[in-house]
Amino acid sequence: MTTTLHELDDLVPVVDEIDVKTARADLTLREFVAGALSYSPLWVKGLFAARMAVAAVLRLETTGVPDSRRTRPETVSFTPGEKNAFFTVKRGEEDRYLLLEVTDNHLVGYLAFITDNERPATFKVVTLVKFLRPAGRFYYNLVRPFHHVIILGMCRAGETSRAKR
Repeated sequence: MTTTLHELDDLVPVVDEIDVKTARADLTLREFVAGALSYSPLWVKGLFAARMAVAAVLRLETTGVPDSRRTRPETVSFTPGEKNAFFTVKRGEEDRYLLLEVTDNHLVGYLAFITDNERPATFKVVTLVKFLRPAGRFYYNLVRPFHHVIILGMCRAGETSRAKR
């Protein structure tokens, strides 16, 4: 897999933050995404509750706590406008990539899953963030350390998703 992110060429120049994590598993993109989006340990739920309190103090409009129901591979949508967890599908192509978006009043966050579709497959999990106002940068810098841990956990959950069925 190359290090370029051609599926995101239109976003890379206009976002403020980009983070790329890599995972490897003998899974389809759909299976990997289902496992990753199902990652919801109790401590992450606690962080989302704390996030809501911080958002209230900073007067940020944010999406709610992610749905904790397990995402199944067959329910992962690639259709623009549909939902996967609390994300909205922006675009995707089965067995190639999926781009999800969440918009708050202070930032727009994108989560992309890109695969080389080999066996075992390499998956890039890409976070892109566009700040809409200064509070977005402040907020993101506040949650940045947790973001890395959560995304790494999502990658591990994606890699082992077949074992959890």
